[in-house]
Amino acid sequence: MSTRSRPAFREGGLTVLTNRTARTGTTPATWPPRTAVVTGASSGIGRETALLLAAGGCRSLLVGRNGVALDEVAAATEGHRISVDLSVAGSEVAVASRASELLGDVDLLVCSAGLGAAGPYDMMSPEAIAELIAVNVLSPMALVRAMLPAMLDRGQGRILIVGSIAGALGVRGEVAYSATKAAMVGFADALRAEVAGRGITVTLCLPGVVDTPFFHRRGAPYVRRWPRPIPAALVAERMLAGAGRGSAEVRVPGWLLGAVRVHGAVPSLYRKLAGVFG
Repeated sequence: MSTRSRPAFREGGLTVLTNRTARTGTTPATWPPRTAVVTGASSGIGRETALLLAAGGCRSLLVGRNGVALDEVAAATEGHRISVDLSVAGSEVAVASRASELLGDVDLLVCSAGLGAAGPYDMMSPEAIAELIAVNVLSPMALVRAMLPAMLDRGQGRILIVGSIAGALGVRGEVAYSATKAAMVGFADALRAEVAGRGITVTLCLPGVVDTPFFHRRGAPYVRRWPRPIPAALVAERMLAGAGRGSAEVRVPGWLLGAVRVHGAVPSLYRKLAGVFG
């Protein structure tokens, strides 16, 4: 199979996918994907991801809790949809079963659904913390667990997890949220190591501040002047390109890599800078 046999596709003039097909083990992973499951597809990064995949001819199962918004995205992408709350135990089995029924083999799983929270940690209720963990940690882990066996049986598949730079650096005023996203860093690292050489790639996206309904839904608007929020479409484009390359991590915008490096190499300096700039 030629590594340049599939052209990149574009949406709004933006190159979305690479022409190279990443290889893991001895089996070339399909790219661009023919089929995909996208969670959090009713808005934000998930919605933009679904649109970009559809532009490349990918058939998708769109997953979300907002049925009305999900219908709109499904109509725009000519995709299938399933309205379900992934934080409910057993819902991941329903999604995996529906995906198999409608799509057959799934080339790409995008875990984009997430919940935000802001405010002093000592003021958070136990119920709010539990909900964050259920949506941001347990839900993606459960869905990956439900869909991974089929990928391993085929020796082929890609998993793309949307985390947050808050999981790598920690953000004051977002303690519980940062903790849930840090859990995704560990999950992606460990899973990647476990499936290495078995035809599966695991890519973790660590976006910064993104212009989505996320802040409205969490009940606390984004008020900082810097950094400015970036478009969700840009995040979707960059992370799909990263998944196409088989990258372990994708940071959007790219300058966040500098902050991560300072945090790891000189943590005392990072803490001082964080204290000044937030």
